[in-house]
Amino acid sequence: MAINLFDDKSWLSLRPLTFTRPVADIRVGILTIAEKWAKHLEMPFGYQTQDYLSKKYSPISGQLFINGAICPDKDLLEAVMQLKDEQILHAADVVIAYKSSAAVSHSEAFKNLERVAYLYGFVKIDYPEQIFGYNDIELQKDFALLTKGKTSAKLSGTNTILGDNIFVEEGATAECATFNTLQGPVYLGKNSQVWEGCHIRGSFALCHDSQVKMGAKIYGKTTIGPFSRVGGEINNAVIWGYSSKGHEGYLGNSVMGQWCNIGADSNNSNLKNNYAEVRLWDYDKESFRETGLQFCGLIMADHAKCAINTMFNTGTVAGVSANVFGAGFPRNFIPDFSWGGSHGFEVYTLNKMLETTEKVYERRDTLLDETEREIIAHVFELTKQYRHF
Repeated sequence: MAINLFDDKSWLSLRPLTFTRPVADIRVGILTIAEKWAKHLEMPFGYQTQDYLSKKYSPISGQLFINGAICPDKDLLEAVMQLKDEQILHAADVVIAYKSSAAVSHSEAFKNLERVAYLYGFVKIDYPEQIFGYNDIELQKDFALLTKGKTSAKLSGTNTILGDNIFVEEGATAECATFNTLQGPVYLGKNSQVWEGCHIRGSFALCHDSQVKMGAKIYGKTTIGPFSRVGGEINNAVIWGYSSKGHEGYLGNSVMGQWCNIGADSNNSNLKNNYAEVRLWDYDKESFRETGLQFCGLIMADHAKCAINTMFNTGTVAGVSANVFGAGFPRNFIPDFSWGGSHGFEVYTLNKMLETTEKVYERRDTLLDETEREIIAHVFELTKQYRHF
């Protein structure tokens, strides 16, 4: 048995984060959504996603198809495993999962397969702000999944640990840091590092091969993905991986994609001066969407970067490969492949962007291969309509 995780309409509403990935590759909690299902079900997985992403995120042979925007829980897992051939599990018009010998789409399955109604609630990621909104719930679920039946490694005696809800993977190190696990678990991934003088409050996950730099202050509901480096002040943020926020400055109620960099002393606002509801850019409407949130910071897509002392307004969306610099607040929607700041923007040309990206990958001993180049080039074309410079 194998799983294919499919994109539904949430792929559109999660842009710009999904321009470069299927929905199931979103990290929320400690793991990506695909990794959660695969670990629970102990099955290999593939993706049913957009054609231009399929060379990197390919489907595999199998009869079980699961909605890539839905996070597993005990009741969902039981219901999915009880599905029989040619049955579909749904909640109203949301397709959760189906089993079929034919590789049909979820919309075709909804029309043609025997329907089984699911009557319980579940976590579904439809909008970018839900990633940090659900991060605490998912982090605690992933913590229980990853640590079940395992024994934590030991940390140095130079650290102060409040409570005992901490798990340390092999090779993780910390010195002269404080960990408060009384409000939520703390997870330190394999070969991760917490440097001297850090103060960390759970729930918190530091994924493998990442570092927290000296003197950092990190509040709960926060995840730092693999191969990342962070410092300064972070609160309820999710950083997916291969990214850096290595200096002083505030990041809160935010999502930061892969291969991103935030310059020294940069900050985002997460609360409007008038305490009003925050709105975020909607790619379909080409206007701003109400979030229902009072606290909402920065949504930064893959390959986006900002220079030192950048100031992001409440509810800013920075698209794929946006490159921001200069004094003042840039606009609340920074289109994909933008180059500039509050003084104005121009197009960040594809060749120039790829030259920089190749150097960024080399610093991480990673190859910018042809498949990745093709995806970036496709996104460049897809997003032309939003660059009204």
